[in-house]
Amino acid sequence: MQIHIFRGPGRIFGFTSHAAGENLPQKYAPWTAFKAIELRRGETTPGVDADECLDDIQTYGVHITDAHARITEEAIR
Repeated sequence: MQIHIFRGPGRIFGFTSHAAGENLPQKYAPWTAFKAIELRRGETTPGVDADECLDDIQTYGVHITDAHARITEEAIR
């Protein structure tokens, strides 16, 4: 699955399947496009747990990290 990565403030990163990042939480805006990657379950991807990221995107539409630590549920509140 192609995932678009956006950078927020500090070490916040947002992962989404939406190329424009319109579904990323506003509390960490402004978001800046960083890069797009292909994620596959069970494959090692530097800087992100692919399975955890894809699970969050399936459940919440986004995956949010702070310094590589998952904060998705906190971010969408």
